Amino acid sequence: MQISRTASRVTAAVAVAGATVLAVSVPAFAHVGVQPEGVAAKGGYAVVDFKVPNERDDASTTKVEVNLPADHPLASVMPQPVPGWSVKVTKSKLDKPLTMHGEKIGEAVTKVTWTADGKGIQPGYFQKFPLSLGALPEDTDQLVFKAIQTYSDKEVVRWIEVPQKGQEEPENPAPTLALSAATDDHHGTAAAAGDDDDAKGGDKDDAHEETAAAANSDGTDTTARVLGIVGIVIGVAGVAYGVLAGRRRTA
Repeated sequence: MQISRTASRVTAAVAVAGATVLAVSVPAFAHVGVQPEGVAAKGGYAVVDFKVPNERDDASTTKVEVNLPADHPLASVMPQPVPGWSVKVTKSKLDKPLTMHGEKIGEAVTKVTWTADGKGIQPGYFQKFPLSLGALPEDTDQLVFKAIQTYSDKEVVRWIEVPQKGQEEPENPAPTLALSAATDDHHGTAAAAGDDDDAKGGDKDDAHEETAAAANSDGTDTTARVLGIVGIVIGVAGVAYGVLAGRRRTA
C-alpha cells in the first residue's frame, strides 16, 4: 500500500514537472524568428526566412512588418512572393551612401511589409516570409530585425526587444540573425574541385594498380596451370617409360 502511494506521488510529480516544462517551452517556439536558408556569412549574400506563428486562438495574423537594421544597411533586399500575401518594400535615404559593385547607393530598403489578401495566418499555423539579403556586413556578428505583427482583431504585437548576452530572453525578442565567418566562395570552389581532381586521380591510380594486380594474378594463375599440365605429362611419360622398360626386361 505504501509503495502504491509512493508511485502515485512520483507519477503526479512527473506530470506536474512535464506540464511546467511545456508551459515554459511553448512560448519560446511562438516568437517571430529569422533563420537563413543555408549559411549567412559575413560579406556574402543569403536568403533568410522570417517565421511568423499565430499565438492567438480567436484571431488570425493579417500583417507583418520587418524593419531592417539602420546601423547596418543592406544594399540588396529582395522579397520572394508569398501566395496569399501582398508585399511592400520601403526605401529611405542613407546618411552615408553604400558602395556596391563600384557604384554608390544613396538609399536602401528599411522596411518590408506583408499584408494578407485573405484570412492570413490562422490559429495553429505559421507562415514563412523569405528575403534575399546582401551584402551582409563584415563588422558585426549578428543583425537585429525589429518586427511588428498585427492580428485580425487589430491587436498589435511588437517584437522589438533586443536580446542581451548573459541576460534572460525578453518577453518580445526581436528576430536576430547570427552571421558566420566570412568565406571565399571562389577559393572554396577551387579547393573542392582540386579535392575532386585528387580524388579522381587517386581513383585512377587505384584502378591502374588493381588492373596491374589482376593482370599479374592472371599471369601467375596461367603459369601455374601450364606448369601443372607439363608436370602431369612428364609424370605420365615416366610411368609409360617404366612400364615399357619392365616389359623389355621380362622379355
